[in-house]
Amino acid sequence: MPEIIEANLVVDPNARFALVVSRFNETICERLLSGAMDALVRHGGKVEQIVVVRVPGAFEIPLVVRRLARSKRFDAVIALGAVIRGGTPHFEYVCSAVTSGLNQAQMETDIPVAFGILTADTTEQATERSGIKMGNKGIEAALAAVEMVNLLKQVDAHVY
Repeated sequence: MPEIIEANLVVDPNARFALVVSRFNETICERLLSGAMDALVRHGGKVEQIVVVRVPGAFEIPLVVRRLARSKRFDAVIALGAVIRGGTPHFEYVCSAVTSGLNQAQMETDIPVAFGILTADTTEQATERSGIKMGNKGIEAALAAVEMVNLLKQVDAHVY
């Protein structure tokens, strides 16, 4: 039987989380933020362990995430935003840049970056995914961050 390494969803009392949230599509993003904050607290975190940073739009999220991750003050960074398709190719460019930038930030810093960026064809789809009908992707991103913080501690204990 192989050894299995997996983590729980209980917030470490010493862990710190940064949440970077877009002001663009504010109603949707505020629901994502509310969901993420609620998930962290419900899983044992305290508000004092959380810092919220607001940015103009989704395109600006990766730079701030990278800066926060590089500071090493946070155990995970949670990116929250919504990009909604319009009539131009702008949607594809923004989604690609944000996704690539967030992945690059976590790979450069070894700090988990949870992806809570909605990419939707319509405002209705984004609204549904921010807590109306199809769950709240902010909650999912926060839980992924908690799990990754705990998992990396376990992996480090086996590697080092």
